[in-house]
Order: sequence, then structure tokens, then C-alpha cells
Amino acid sequence: MNTLVIVESPHKANTIKGFLGKGYKVKSSKGHVRDLPKSKLGIDIENDFEPQYINIRGKGELINELRKEAKSADRVFLAADPDREGEAISWHLAKVLNLDPSKTKRITFNEITKNTVKEAIKHPRDIDMNLVNSQQTRRILDRLVGYKISPFLWKHIKNGLSAGRVQSVATRIVVEREQEISEFKPEEYWVIPALFANEKGEEFKAKFFGRDGKKTDISCREEVDAVLSAIDKDNFRVSAVKRALKQRRPAPPFITSTLQQDANRKLSFQSQKTMLIAQELYEGVNIGDKSAHGLITYMRTDSLRISDEAREAAKAVIISNYGEEYYPKTPNNYKLKKNAQDAHEAIRPTDPAITPDMLKGKISNDQYKLYKLIWERFIASQMSAELLDTVSADIESGGCVFRANGHTVKFRGFAAVYGDIADDNADEESGAMLPELSEGERVTVKDIAPEQKFTQPPARFTEGSLVKVLEDKGIGRPSTFTATITTIISRGYIRREGKFLMPTELGVVTTDTMKKAFSHIVDYNFTAEMEEDLDRIEEGTADYITVLKDFYGPFQSQLEDAEITLGSERVEIPKVETGMVCEKCGAIMVEKSGRYGKFAACPNYPRCKNTKRLDEQPEEKTEETADKKTAEVLADEKCPNCGNDMLLRKGPHGYFFACRNYPECKTAIPYRRDSGIACPDCGKRVMIKQTKSRKTYYACEDYPNCSFSSWDIPTERRCPDCGEPVLKKKNREFYYCKNNCGWIEGK
Repeated sequence: MNTLVIVESPHKANTIKGFLGKGYKVKSSKGHVRDLPKSKLGIDIENDFEPQYINIRGKGELINELRKEAKSADRVFLAADPDREGEAISWHLAKVLNLDPSKTKRITFNEITKNTVKEAIKHPRDIDMNLVNSQQTRRILDRLVGYKISPFLWKHIKNGLSAGRVQSVATRIVVEREQEISEFKPEEYWVIPALFANEKGEEFKAKFFGRDGKKTDISCREEVDAVLSAIDKDNFRVSAVKRALKQRRPAPPFITSTLQQDANRKLSFQSQKTMLIAQELYEGVNIGDKSAHGLITYMRTDSLRISDEAREAAKAVIISNYGEEYYPKTPNNYKLKKNAQDAHEAIRPTDPAITPDMLKGKISNDQYKLYKLIWERFIASQMSAELLDTVSADIESGGCVFRANGHTVKFRGFAAVYGDIADDNADEESGAMLPELSEGERVTVKDIAPEQKFTQPPARFTEGSLVKVLEDKGIGRPSTFTATITTIISRGYIRREGKFLMPTELGVVTTDTMKKAFSHIVDYNFTAEMEEDLDRIEEGTADYITVLKDFYGPFQSQLEDAEITLGSERVEIPKVETGMVCEKCGAIMVEKSGRYGKFAACPNYPRCKNTKRLDEQPEEKTEETADKKTAEVLADEKCPNCGNDMLLRKGPHGYFFACRNYPECKTAIPYRRDSGIACPDCGKRVMIKQTKSRKTYYACEDYPNCSFSSWDIPTERRCPDCGEPVLKKKNREFYYCKNNCGWIEGK
């Protein structure tokens, strides 16, 4: 029997080809083949919101090829990804290719391995129209919100802006966090750490806890003085010692959101990069045996469920590598979060027996890092709890209690694999080892040093922490988080500052306008409730046309009210000064956006039309010659031909050193100056040099004999993880490893 299998990804098609024998032909649709038109709304509101799909431009030849292949096939399997989007792609293919329903079936697999694909072919099914309608409803809702609200933003703010059912809410979250930070008022508080020694002379640390058995917060110096005056430094004793066995359970295996969070936190991967690499691991990677293998299960999921086969495979790995005591007597099970869909398993390795070390050097470095993270989290999730012997000791004098906490690891359990405790179910209690203490024992105070502190504002969002908030609030679904963040950054509402996300002036103005005129759309509860409606459509318990009608009635009223609310006012976007001076008129240049990105422009446009690149360095104040406007600065060198001074000159390709008699004397050398920094590779001087496009970079003076060069600033520090040199990001306050091992520090 001649069978055509259609998947959405060419890479996925290549992997599956290796699993199927004769009689199977695998083709790729390269994503969607139909979509709503870009030039108009494309939705017939009066006719039950009928979408007006068109074939995507440029896919005509591919569609004809697939139609020809389908016509000659005895059966057609539509094998797009196992989610709403994949179901919709399969449905669109069936429509566009005019597939015969009697010979067309849908197959899905949670992992791309030979056994799983062959098993899926044995159990084909019909296209699930509940999944299709759920995806269609999301697409229609997003089109209605975007195409109906965006014209208001064009009219009242600037042309080219867009609104979105999820993107506008995500922007609001970042904007409101920045407002919290700017409005934050620090509050003073004090801590009183002390250094004690027991009767054996063993030292330990404790902090002031409270008075008369009650926890006491200290907010000023007077309260500190009251504590210090109440205690008798010569009369401290141990008033209580509590010992306990603490059990710490492992975190569950990854779902989409937690994978994005941990990859951002531990590997400094942006969510888009995480999902691209995860897609590669899912679709198949060649690991040296002349065929591709899917290394992880489907990566768009919010389920914590794993199969019995995977659990048994993990058990075998744990017992073999760590011992029977590392596998719990009762297998670990994890409770699903509210509104989680249980269509797929959690993200896990397809074969736990394939350890990260087995793949090192066979896959790319980034693929290895992400696979290692997924493998360790999954294996740890199936292991025994970590056991800690904890001790808490109260040291008392004059009614004032100082408390010392400590622990020792009795049994490592899951921490032998996934040692980072900053996971979903981990608490923050920790402490150093304490010496042996007994109640009533007298201790000696070595030092008491009160410290003044101030409360800190909430931290700005990283991509990982923003994903967590979106998940907690029920805004969007795992498959939409990356697209949402990418969209609000690319459209200029949010910008990256190192690893942090900050709103732009445009984002602040747009959010304020949306809250003023379309408060219902950017309301957190409304967005979360809409996601629940989409889930009910998928489950078959809600009708998608009814959901759309219930949405559009109030939405249409809000559109009409917005005309009155906003009136004819036009909001001015505050200008962001760049600090660069316009050399033509002396004004401070401002940041502008164009079709090729951001640039610096003179604020006196159109009278002055001067523009610059934002990365262009301002010219140094220099001495100008009388006969031409060439910047000249004395260098520390003499011309090797005539002995005259070498001067810094500016040419069409940037700065260069030339003889004072240039061009009569042709001596000229590329621009460079001493940075005052030692080369981290060989210890010689690092020079600041310049490319032909006038961008500066750092290179060893012995280059190319010493290969060190970097766009960013070298430091004397070494990476604490891998020992490679640490670089400081140019014009930004954060540091990272030159080897890109994932270590980063600062903003």
C-alpha cells in the first residue's frame, strides 16, 4: 500500500523517513498552508464569524506538489505536532489538498522515535474538530482585537502600532512592574548578627531573633541600642536546641514554562532560543549512528504526567547509576496545576538511558546544555527525597534571643543529580554546620555588629520570570509564551537591558491608552477567562460560535465608547535622549525608530536632518587644523621615515595614525590606543582598535600571535564556573564568560 505521511517540518520529515520502510513517502508542508489575509479583517462577523482563509503566498508550488502526491497515494496520514496548532494545520491541509476523507487520517506522537511512530501509524484517527475550533477561535479573537483596536493606536499615538489580546496584557505586566520600581520607597531595617563561641572554643554565627520569645523587627538605630543595652555580653547561654530531620522532595519534570524559566536562569537562554533548540531535540538529532533520533518528548505541554514505560526506564537508570536507596519506595507523582491540559506527557528524554555524557561532542554545545538540563531534571524528579539533619539553637541574654540555624546532609537523594534547590517546591531555609550545643550551656560573644539595611524594590522581569507570571495568571498557553515575548520586544514596547526586560516610552504610552479606552481587553481576569473558554471548546463542552458572540457584543460597545473616551487627542511619546551631540546644530540627539531599527536623529528635524547610528561613538574633543576639519591628536609615536609626530586623523573609513607631513610622507598605520588592560590570554597590553565601519573593539597588541580579540571589554576576572576570562558588556553594567558557558553577573 502506498502511504503519504505529511508533517509540518522538513527536519521532522527527514527523521521519520528513517523509521519507515518501503511504501511510505514523507513530505513536509513547511508549516501552515492557509491563513487569514493580511490586507483585510478576513472575518465575516455577520455570518457567524466565518473566517475567509486564503492560501499563503509563495506556497502554490508546494501545495500542487502535495496535491499530486496525495492523489497517487492509497492513504494519507496527517502527522503535524500533537497540539491545537498541529490539528489546525492538518485540517487546513485536508481542505486545501481536497483529500478524500475515506483515505485520510490523523496520527500523533509525543516523541519521534521508531517504535512510537510505528505505533502511531497503527492507531490513526479522524481530525479532532474540537481542537481545530479551539485554534480557530484563538486566531479569530486575536484578529478581531488586533485589527479593530490598532487603528485607534495609529490615530492617537503613531502609525504602525498593534494591539493584541495577550501581547497587550504582557506589556502591561512589564510596565506596571517598572512603575512599582519607580514608586518604591525604601524602608529602613536593621539586623544584628553576632559571633559566638561555645565552651570548647568552637565559633558559630547567630542573628537577633526577638525579645521574650517573640520575633521582633528592628526599624531604627534607637531600637538597636535598646537591644544592646538589654543584653549582658558576659552572660549568654543556650536557652533551646531543636533538632529535626527535614525531607526535601525533588521538583517535578519540566513543562514548557518551567523549562523556559530554568534555561533562562541557568543557561541564560532567551525563551525563543530555548524553544528552537528543544524543537531540534524533539524532531531528531544525528548522534553518530547514521540516523536521526528524537531525544526529548514534545516540548509544548503543561502536563506533569509521564508514561509507565518512562518511569520504569528512569528507575533502571537510577538504580544502576546511584543505587536502590536513591529510588523511592513509592514512585513520585506530581499534582497538575489548575487549568493544565493533560494531552501530553511532561518534557523528558525519550530514552533516559542516553545520558548527557554519551552525547557530548555528538550534538551542538547548546543542544547538549539543554538536553543535560532536561535529563537531570527528569531523573531527579523520580528519585528519593534529600534528607537534612537540621538544628536550631536560641542564644539568650537579658530576654534577647539570637538564633542560629544549621544543617548537615544526611542523604543526598535527588540532589546528587539536580543539586540546585531553587526550584518550585524548595524553601529558602539553609545554614552552615553548627558545633555541638546543649541547653543551658554558656557561650561567649566574640562580636556583635549591627547592620543598617533598606528594603529593595521588586526586581525587573527576566524572560524566565515573566513566563512564570504569565503562567500563574493564566495568560496565554505554553505554546504562546515565546511568541508573545518576541512580539512585544520586536514591536518596540519592551526592550532588553542585559537579561532584564524594561518598558520603552512607547510601551508605557500604549499601555496607558489601552487601560484608558480598552480596560476590559488588558484586564488580567478577562484574558485568563478567555483561555478557559478555549480549553472548554477543546474539550467539547463549549460552542466556539457562542464564545465569539459573547465576546464580540461587549467588545463592539467598548470600541464605540473608545471613540468618545479618546476623542481627538493625540498622545506625545516622550523623546529619549541619546547623549550624542549633533555636530551640525549642537542639539542633543534623540532616539528614533525606522524600517532598519533604532537610530539617533536631531530633534530639530526637518530643519536639521542629521542622523547617526546609536552605536557610533562620539568624537573626542580634538584640536582642528587651520586648513581642514581633520581631527588631530598627538600620538606617543614618531614617524619611522622622517621622525615627525604621528597624528590621529579621520578618514572615510574611520580614524588612523599618519605622519604630520601626510600625504607628502605616506606613513600611516591603523588606529589603536592602549586600553590600560592586560591581555587575559598572554598578559601583554590590550589595544583599542577600530574597524572600517568605525566600530571599536579590543585586541591584544601581539595579535595575531595572540588570538585574543573581543567587541566587549576584557577584565582581570576569571569565570568561577570554567576559568575562562570574564568580559564586561560594552555600554552595559553586566559581566559574562568569554566561553559563553552560561555564567553571568549584574544587570
